[in-house]
Amino acid sequence: MSKDEKQSARPPGHLEREETKLWRLALLFLVLLATGLAALSWERLENLPYHLGVIPVGLLVMAILFATYAYGRRREVSELKHLLQNLQERAGATPSEEQLDQLSQVILRSQRSFKELIDSIDDVAFAVSLDGTLRTVNRRITELLGIHYTEIVGHKMEEFIGEPQRHDVDPALGPFLEKRRWSGMVRVRLKKSSRVLYFDCVLNAIVKGDEVVGISTLARDVTEEREKERRFTELFETLQEGVYFSTPEGKLLDVNPALVSMLGYGSKEELLALDPNGLNFDPGENPVLGRSVDDRGGIRAREITLRRKDGTPAIFQDASRAVWDASGQIIRYQGTLVDVTEKRNMEKQLQQQEEFRRQLLESFPDLILVIDLEQRYSFVSSRIRDLLGYRPEELLGKKIEDLQDHSPELVALYRDVISSKQSFAASEYGARHRDGSWRTMRATASQLFDAKGNLSGAIISVRDISVEKKLEQQIIQSERMAAMGQMIGGFAHELNNPLTAILGISELLQEDGASESTRKQLTMLQQQARRAAEIVQNLMYFSRPPAPGKSRLNLSELVDRTLHLHAYSLRKSNITVDFLPESALPIVVGDPHQLMQVFLNLLLNAEQAIREARDRGTIRIRLGHTDNSVWATFQDDGPGIAQEILPNIFDPFYTTKRPGRGTGLGLSICKAVLKEHNGNVEAASAPGGGAVFTVTLPIPTEGTAAPNTERTETT
Repeated sequence: MSKDEKQSARPPGHLEREETKLWRLALLFLVLLATGLAALSWERLENLPYHLGVIPVGLLVMAILFATYAYGRRREVSELKHLLQNLQERAGATPSEEQLDQLSQVILRSQRSFKELIDSIDDVAFAVSLDGTLRTVNRRITELLGIHYTEIVGHKMEEFIGEPQRHDVDPALGPFLEKRRWSGMVRVRLKKSSRVLYFDCVLNAIVKGDEVVGISTLARDVTEEREKERRFTELFETLQEGVYFSTPEGKLLDVNPALVSMLGYGSKEELLALDPNGLNFDPGENPVLGRSVDDRGGIRAREITLRRKDGTPAIFQDASRAVWDASGQIIRYQGTLVDVTEKRNMEKQLQQQEEFRRQLLESFPDLILVIDLEQRYSFVSSRIRDLLGYRPEELLGKKIEDLQDHSPELVALYRDVISSKQSFAASEYGARHRDGSWRTMRATASQLFDAKGNLSGAIISVRDISVEKKLEQQIIQSERMAAMGQMIGGFAHELNNPLTAILGISELLQEDGASESTRKQLTMLQQQARRAAEIVQNLMYFSRPPAPGKSRLNLSELVDRTLHLHAYSLRKSNITVDFLPESALPIVVGDPHQLMQVFLNLLLNAEQAIREARDRGTIRIRLGHTDNSVWATFQDDGPGIAQEILPNIFDPFYTTKRPGRGTGLGLSICKAVLKEHNGNVEAASAPGGGAVFTVTLPIPTEGTAAPNTERTETT
């Protein structure tokens, strides 16, 4: 074959090689593009397990675009081949202007198709020669630089980029030329802006023959992600709450400085070196941060106790959730720990103080009331159960005047304090118990202020003084009786003198030979005078102050003396006394005045019980003894004692009499006196009606210290 024939046969072979090279470049570009997208999106895909279907769709779209582009390029190459074949057929002939124009249009369409392809990519894409001259760029770069395509292509990169500079890039150029590929993060600052941008780049060498002539770059703008990451890192490092990442087994992967400080460790590495059980306060428990194998990774909020480095416990509020990988498997847990140790200690102290306050109020003898400015009870101590029979919750929130049995004196006391007429005031008032009985109360009130010093209400302390009032009346009565006793003693001494004269003169007249009728009258006169003298003697005995200590007594004589003192009242009430004295009773030891008071109280009770039932009646008194004691029974034929009130009749101030007829202290005094004498008094209903009171006194043993003879009474 001649030289001209060889030259005419070369173009078609060259076009075939260009076509093959084009297909290879297209497939290589497709592989590189898919690889770059996967590499750039890998970290994001790890955290987005539910959006993995977007990747194959994106790859499919890119493959279609490349196929379309390759098809168009192949068609253009085919047209070029056809034109060249025509030229070859016309070897030596000059191509026509129409053929050259057609060839130019094909080349322009090919360039436009390639430009449209790279412009459709959202990421930055460009090609640059080894000296830094930009050969082609996509639309994303023109938008980023804000200038036209023609003002970029053919210019050096240094004209647009302030950082990195050429001397920063040159050291890495040698390794790149060897490997012909590089990927990584690049920090970029444009000259027209002070803002720093971050790009995740994939660089591939452009090879011509076996020589690298340029670099193709695909870069994704990750500035926003880096900013978020930076802000997250700053937040992670500066949070006061503890933040941690752990394995499902409870092994710590990362912690922030706050958690390191909370647990008392010197460094993060020291804390991360612990095994999963290293934070357990109780070594026998499972890892405190671990989760069970069937855990689904939902949000977990709980309170846990961790072990500090020094071994002390720390209480934390833990909130955590799972992090999944691309396949939906849990790879770690992330959570926050809020130290609530001090809060729990304060709550414990407050609880202890509240319990102390409650116990203090429970043991306080007074009722404590707090009434706000709207006259509502805001606090009521439990003492109200004992004082008035109510529960505290029955009064809380209610106004003073809403209560049915409220006391006007208490309302007036509250208003005086609230209106600042008095900062501290006291008052006595009557209050009705829930059982219907009336109590005498003494209330003291003062102003109550809040934490800011503003008046918030009144605090009132209420004490039941019913017993004190009764005792006060009893003391007054005792003093009156003492004064009466002194008067009776004086009268008795004054009466003794004329009675002595009457007895003496009557005896003289009987000896002077008076007539029989006169002698009878004188005898009657002597009997009445002696009776009067005996009454006077008993009055003096009863009214005389008791001698200190106790004496030996004959119980029969003591009952007889009491009957003489009360004989007039019994006769006036038409009550007959059936009394059988016992002369052979053993001697007892006691205070005669106190025992006479006991017998007198029993006679008064019997008399009043009979008078309430009928116009006349009988009191039956019997005496007796056993080996160890002497007893006396007082039985009346009154209405008797109801079975339901029998256990309460010896209680102080308990009475079934009408108002003004008794204080309810008589039987309780009897009980107290006999208890001091080591004796007892019991009550029961008589089988035939009426009541029976039995007084029992012990017989003294040989070692009992008491006078040997009873003190004699003289006038």
